[in-house]
Amino acid sequence: MQVIRTKNILNCGGRLVNTDKALVMGILNITQDSFFDGGKHHSVELALAQTEKMLSEGATFIDVGAQSTRPGADMIGEEAELKAAIPAIEAIIKHFPDALISIDTFRAKVADEAIQAGAVIINDVSAGDDDEAMFDMVIKHKLPYIMMHKRGNSKTMQHNPSYNDVVLDIINYFIPKVEYLKANGVADIIIDPGFGFGKTMEHNYDLLNRLDRFKIFELPVLAGMSRKKMIQHVTKTDANGALNGTTAANTIALMKGANILRVHDVKEAVEAVNVYREMVDVKQ
Repeated sequence: MQVIRTKNILNCGGRLVNTDKALVMGILNITQDSFFDGGKHHSVELALAQTEKMLSEGATFIDVGAQSTRPGADMIGEEAELKAAIPAIEAIIKHFPDALISIDTFRAKVADEAIQAGAVIINDVSAGDDDEAMFDMVIKHKLPYIMMHKRGNSKTMQHNPSYNDVVLDIINYFIPKVEYLKANGVADIIIDPGFGFGKTMEHNYDLLNRLDRFKIFELPVLAGMSRKKMIQHVTKTDANGALNGTTAANTIALMKGANILRVHDVKEAVEAVNVYREMVDVKQ
């Protein structure tokens, strides 16, 4: 496949970030029921400690989420999500003013208030499907927007998902959304194919194998596979034992053109990025 150069500069609230050589986004779940670290960082103090750890290990972005979106998760209300997310973001900005915060939400109001609190990226697992006000809010702020593909909701997404061709179907899903946002002045869009969200094991590994196809958009691509079932299944372990498999999958994603790795384990992901960069630099 022909190599296509992506638009690799993101304008994060006036700070320019180059994704050309791949960056790491650290996951900060302040939920009680996330599949791996639910309950570990639910207080402001614990969130600050984890943020400090991830930044010291080399994370470029901190992705703050107060609503678990794992398959099977229960939905909390908008006010509960705001009550958890906004104080955490405000505290992070106060203690780490240079941190680049992403808000992981599908709700436009939560994204809007998070931006007012200091977030500079919106990470939407529904690509605007779960809140009709989301695209208007993205257009209003014109900050980097991560749009992820999923099927159904958290309760139904893993009920026999099917595709004609998982890669082509997801590309066709994104095309009108990308065109609409670009036509309305949103320049910084990041594509996330949504590993594990409405996909079988075969779908996930087909996506990983053909991740480079998403470069057709000439936009950065995010890979989020950290400790997920697709890793656990192959390595015959649970989320706690899935770090080594995650690193292997992340390395493949980098070789297939991923610009951002979204992970629980920043140190290991940064090491994978550094090894990949060294290989690329020698090749050049």
